[in-house]
Amino acid sequence: YPPRLVAGIYSKDELEWTIQRRTRRVLSEYKINKEIAGRPYQERAIKRVAETFQDAHRKALLVMATVTGKTRTAIAIVDMLIKQKWARRILFLADRTALVRQAKGNFVKLMPDLSCINIVEEKENIDVHKMVFSTYPTMMNKIDTERVNNIPVYSPGHFDVIIIDEAHRSVYQKYQAIFEYFDAMIIGLTATPKSDVDKNTYELFDLENHNPTDFYELDEAVKDGWLVPPKRIGVTTKFQRDGIKYNELSEEDKERYEEDFTDNLS
Repeated sequence: YPPRLVAGIYSKDELEWTIQRRTRRVLSEYKINKEIAGRPYQERAIKRVAETFQDAHRKALLVMATVTGKTRTAIAIVDMLIKQKWARRILFLADRTALVRQAKGNFVKLMPDLSCINIVEEKENIDVHKMVFSTYPTMMNKIDTERVNNIPVYSPGHFDVIIIDEAHRSVYQKYQAIFEYFDAMIIGLTATPKSDVDKNTYELFDLENHNPTDFYELDEAVKDGWLVPPKRIGVTTKFQRDGIKYNELSEEDKERYEEDFTDNLS
């Protein structure tokens, strides 16, 4: 890879793994597990990520319509990176606890031999668990506070890959520090990338606007027969009837509100 800044020194174990990883296999030789991701557009996305990493780029962004199988595609990519000896420890980040729990359940179902942990709800053994699932605040807190003999539990080289679920949310301000701290390859998953000046999904992945690593949009999915066209139904929501009262929101929703809006909350 070209030279790059890192946030700190690798641990001895991570340096040893870096040397072992020199014997990794070519990603294009990986045979995709079609029981995990067998649809043509999923296979194409996996191959595009393989090409990106093989060409010494460390970031990839997949734009895929909702319910076309972003998580399944990510699981097949993890299967590829582990089997080809490109990755040993992987971090999966989402902005809500429910999404973290759901993602872990899908990985456990489709890769039952992979050791997984949801550190929002469970205690991790870093010597055992290879696939870590977390929200952004939980991981930020662990980076900032967790120490053993005054040494960070998570050093910059701890994870080989970070997967960002719904990469259009929550990753542009304070949580971007996570990606600056860990010296890892990054894979973003989203259906709705942003190209705003202050919230640019493409910029986060060092890509030109509207030019992701691979994309499979709603119209194409409908044309191919994987999805059906949406139907518009008129309904009145509680939000429209009653509005939002900040003090009645959960702490998680308050944080999202503060990130998404610039209202004077006082």
